[in-house]
Amino acid sequence: LAAALNPPESRSSSLPLLLRVRMSLFNAPADSPAATPRRAFILQFDGGSRGNPGPAACGITLDADDGTPLYELGVFLGNCTNNVAEYQGLIHGLKAAVALRADRLTIRADSQLIVRQINGQYKVRHPNIRPLYEQALTLDRQIPNVTITHHSGEGNTRAEAMANQAMDQRY
Repeated sequence: LAAALNPPESRSSSLPLLLRVRMSLFNAPADSPAATPRRAFILQFDGGSRGNPGPAACGITLDADDGTPLYELGVFLGNCTNNVAEYQGLIHGLKAAVALRADRLTIRADSQLIVRQINGQYKVRHPNIRPLYEQALTLDRQIPNVTITHHSGEGNTRAEAMANQAMDQRY
């Protein structure tokens, strides 16, 4: 499972990767209730750059709908803008939800721009953001029920910490 969730660049390079997966959920005996994967998740993500553009990272947390932490990730992205880092966080989170066969995903984001773009309220005009937006939509369509809402950064502290930790280790 960890190999399926790790971003490809983390497997092929020495980029620091912060990852914790609640393995007991995935290694339960086949006949136990825990062997049935949880399929409703809450995704929170954050991206940031020190300078805009500048050294950047993203962080995600994926929890079961009851709040049980399942997956955390921090990825250093190199130099990019804050918006690119935010989209990378969303993409990494969606990849994790798809790999875990999510039926329902609630996404809580502190980026109002991304929320409004994904919900179709804003157009995506920047050429560097367009492919990331399209990749996010492609992943979104693989999950039957997805909602994305804007929340202040206060509720997103763990994803933000994951992003900052990834930047601190590289910058």
